[in-house]
Amino acid sequence: PTDPEFFKYLEECDKELLEFNDDGIADDQESDEEPKSVPKEEPKESVKPITMEMVDSWCKGAEDGKIGSIRSILQAFRRACHYGEDSGDNSAPKFSVMSGSVLDKVMHYVLKNMDSILRQLLGAPSSGGKKEKISELMMTNSWKRNGNLMRVYLVNAFHMITEMTDDQMIAFTILRVRASAVFLAAFPSLLRKYVKTLLYTWARGRGAMPFISFLFLRDLCVQVGPDCLDTCLKGIYKAYLVNCKLSKSISGSKLQHIQFLGNCVKELYTVDPQSAYQHAFVFIRQLAVILRGALTERGPKTSKDKKQKERNKPTNKQLEKSYQKVYDWQFIFCLELWTGVVCGCSSEEDFRPLAYPLTQIIHGVACLVPSARYFPVRIRCVKMLNCIAEATGTFIPVSSLLLDMLEMKELRGRPDGGVGKAVNMFNVKQVDKKMVKTRAFQEACIYSVVDELAKHLAQWSYSVAFIEMSFLPLVQLRNFCKTIKADRFRKEMKDLIRQVEANVEFISAKRAGITFPPNDPAVDSFLQAEKEVRSSPLSEYVATLHQRAQNRIDSLDETSVIVGAESSTFSKRLSEAQKQQEEHDDSEEPIAFSKNLLAEKKKTKAAKEKSKKRARDDDDVPAEEDVVEDLVLSSDEEAEDENDGLGSDEDGSAPVEDDSDEDFVDPDSAWKKQKEKLKKRSKYQPSNKASSKTKRKPHPKKKAKH
Repeated sequence: PTDPEFFKYLEECDKELLEFNDDGIADDQESDEEPKSVPKEEPKESVKPITMEMVDSWCKGAEDGKIGSIRSILQAFRRACHYGEDSGDNSAPKFSVMSGSVLDKVMHYVLKNMDSILRQLLGAPSSGGKKEKISELMMTNSWKRNGNLMRVYLVNAFHMITEMTDDQMIAFTILRVRASAVFLAAFPSLLRKYVKTLLYTWARGRGAMPFISFLFLRDLCVQVGPDCLDTCLKGIYKAYLVNCKLSKSISGSKLQHIQFLGNCVKELYTVDPQSAYQHAFVFIRQLAVILRGALTERGPKTSKDKKQKERNKPTNKQLEKSYQKVYDWQFIFCLELWTGVVCGCSSEEDFRPLAYPLTQIIHGVACLVPSARYFPVRIRCVKMLNCIAEATGTFIPVSSLLLDMLEMKELRGRPDGGVGKAVNMFNVKQVDKKMVKTRAFQEACIYSVVDELAKHLAQWSYSVAFIEMSFLPLVQLRNFCKTIKADRFRKEMKDLIRQVEANVEFISAKRAGITFPPNDPAVDSFLQAEKEVRSSPLSEYVATLHQRAQNRIDSLDETSVIVGAESSTFSKRLSEAQKQQEEHDDSEEPIAFSKNLLAEKKKTKAAKEKSKKRARDDDDVPAEEDVVEDLVLSSDEEAEDENDGLGSDEDGSAPVEDDSDEDFVDPDSAWKKQKEKLKKRSKYQPSNKASSKTKRKPHPKKKAKH
């Protein structure tokens, strides 16, 4: 010892620190990279195994604040995190010097108690905190002496999250490390790694892992600040997009998962509306650019445009691609996502300007292909417009979109395709030609029109101008009742007409006693008391329609349980769900880390080697194109084949910023698709070649004759 007095002090107060070997801590202190097992150049020495008595003494010393015990238990935690990994080719496993019970004890103790122990040691707040507080803490002597212990804890916990494949173990680790989220502000490179990994576990995880990962991300955005918020907002939108790449129809479970992910995105964008506005503006603008491309390639409107268009006429494949980019699940779910964000932030002045361009985009999508096959998309667009109108208090003329549907022959005439299978308008984006001619499709469309039109009129059932507003819808509804042949549809329309007329009488009676002109500010307070209790005839009618529609959807779906919640109540349930999760976790039996940890390590290692082999094998394999379905113009429907075609989105039209989203692509699924494609090619290609050769070869007799 170079300082006899300090040595004497340690010998009296903390003798364990003198016996401590800090090789493991020093390895972690060098960088923020993931800890790796590096073989030492020293000759082999027998490593003393860690016993339960040693762990118990370290735990007791750590609770008393002894620095030597804290360092020892962290070194044991590092060994436990690297359990089953080899230290080198010619040496025995370095981290196999503890039993399973010891490993479980170390893992559970560190993950549950190390945050509070290190906070007390470093002089940090007992819980939570902000980036500014951590910046002040980094200037203190306690951080300079012992700040590396927090980084060691976070680095090794991150190693466990990335190396494990068991969902329950990963969720448990993320839940415990989340308490130390604010300390990641002191380690920027480690913070970026945590954000990237949490986005992956949020988008791809199962069970409780997505929700716990989102809570961790939200804490990072709130506690660390704008530096982390921008990365999270951009990354969570990209991860959401990857989950929205679907085929023609969508299952109930997948729809529930996407709804949950969408609620998480909405909640994260409400953390800081001023910062989120910039990202929302860019992403909504990208949707507008895609829609503009589809509208400009649709066809000319004037004779001059026709002549110019004929010179550079796009091919049918290019036209199909332009529609595929809009009538795609990714595009539709993005519209619903931003509708929820704008409605959730409607009280914020920063977000209100985005309502107008978003409304224009949704209206353009609804009118893009005026065909009965795409009525499901139009109904979804109308629902979005009704939500925006209700949240912002702005009148949006959606009645024309619904009444135009009633003018089409598919809803007016008698269906000649039989009864048909029941249609869930929210699980499909288009239907085939046979389905359009069925009675079930006609029934689903008319019921949807009645529901959305009643909801639209009910929003303005307390307006002083409701009489004038409802005049044209009433005229068209009466005309439809005269031409429709099905009695049940005529009865449905008459019920709606009766409720609208009752609301007209309700407004007329209230309007008879007013004296202010239409441009007076008192118009805004007209029937305000009745509006709060929703006592108008249309409001009561819409409540019954909503219950009927919910029962109809429940009878079609396998389950009616929706994961997540509406954006307006989702944030209120975060704290409640967090408490329930922690109580549930404390009441459960401890997770046996040692039971499957070694097997998980071996699986991970084998998977990495397998993926590398696949990458080498796929070097010469052309990348498979994303397959999406054709979108057909209404004028081309009669010449279209009965089966839906398949097109390819070659230029990758996902509405995201110009960053690669390879981090969220599932390599296994892509590899399987490529394998199947190669098998099909090898199956059909030889026969085609053989047939082509026989056709080109002249007949010997004919050749001799000539």
